Amino acid sequence: MLGTFRGDACPRRVERSSLRAMKADMLGQLIMTGVPGKELDAETARLFRRVQPGAYILFGRNLESATQLRKLIDDLRDLSEIEPIITVDQEGGRVSRLRRIGNEPPNALQLRDKNDLDLIRRHGDITGRLLRIFGFNLDLCPVLDISFNDDAENSLYGRCYGKTVEQVVHNAGAFNEAMREQGILSCGKHFPGYSAATSDAHYQLPRIDRSREELDLNELAVFRAFMGRGGSPNRLGAIEVNRPYLKEGIVDSLMICHAWYPCFESKPTPATVSHRIVTELLRNEFGFDGLVMTDDLDMGAILIGYRLDDTIRLCLEAGNDIMMLCHRVPEIETVHRILGTLPSDQIERAQEYIDNFKKNMSPPQKFSEHAFQEINQEIADLRNAVVGQVEAGEVVTERQVSPVERF
Repeated sequence: MLGTFRGDACPRRVERSSLRAMKADMLGQLIMTGVPGKELDAETARLFRRVQPGAYILFGRNLESATQLRKLIDDLRDLSEIEPIITVDQEGGRVSRLRRIGNEPPNALQLRDKNDLDLIRRHGDITGRLLRIFGFNLDLCPVLDISFNDDAENSLYGRCYGKTVEQVVHNAGAFNEAMREQGILSCGKHFPGYSAATSDAHYQLPRIDRSREELDLNELAVFRAFMGRGGSPNRLGAIEVNRPYLKEGIVDSLMICHAWYPCFESKPTPATVSHRIVTELLRNEFGFDGLVMTDDLDMGAILIGYRLDDTIRLCLEAGNDIMMLCHRVPEIETVHRILGTLPSDQIERAQEYIDNFKKNMSPPQKFSEHAFQEINQEIADLRNAVVGQVEAGEVVTERQVSPVERF
């Protein structure tokens, strides 16, 4: 359960939305789009007014300064007839977009190796307050993948909270609860798990040769732990993990990954477009009732195998609620048109989950440069506490193992 912010989420905007809802084109609510630059040019502003995306995701290309970022987010909200989801990948380490304008938090691997839950909770608390001050309402984390190999070339380097089910649940749960207490909603990723992938979905479709029994005892056991009271008991009687930080241990949304699981689909099929995985497994068997979104549909695992119209049709049919297009921003108009041709019951299902999610969003806090600098110093102090002053002060050129670190 979120903290004191949850009950008064977006009071002014919700009221405005209720007055204008009948005028808004609701198809756009199913679209999460990237933003081209550091400010809204006239053409992009017109595009967003027409399409009315339900969600925006920001990257390093959108960041110049703290003041500039807050203005960009305020401008996006002002363009929206219905309060938008505004999100970012702020995990820690190299996958921390806001390090472009501030200090870099420790990553999940560093926090895991420090083995101090209080520091992980501190990281979640700081992250929540940092995002609130800029006007974000969702963070695309925690990563819930297990690290079977810390050096695997599968985009997960440095991003995993543990090597076992219990370690991931324990650590990610501490971060998740602390961040949510500050009014930032969370997104567990990448369902049903990139853990055993040996290639990067940014380039190609990973094949994950895990049996259903292996998944149940490992990757899926983690995700089950973050679904609250929903879902049937583990059919294999998998271990019951200790969950001190999961009193209402849920994530508010889940991101579906682009990997092929032959135990679910006999032909090469990304989980993103698999009805067997998204609807039958996640919704029906596990009972997850939060928001479900695709991973970025501009990644190679999808682009190589599917045309855009097929991608959107199959993602919606599979059971996704939000389609994420991070980099081909002008194509959101095409996505909007495609959605208009798809079955109304599928559209309405997605809209219902989106509406329920948005009821829990918190409004941005008042921005000040001074407040940002105070939080930014807390990030530096946290990094020192986790990796030590010497390592924290070093300029380290980390290997680039995935495009996810460059955005």
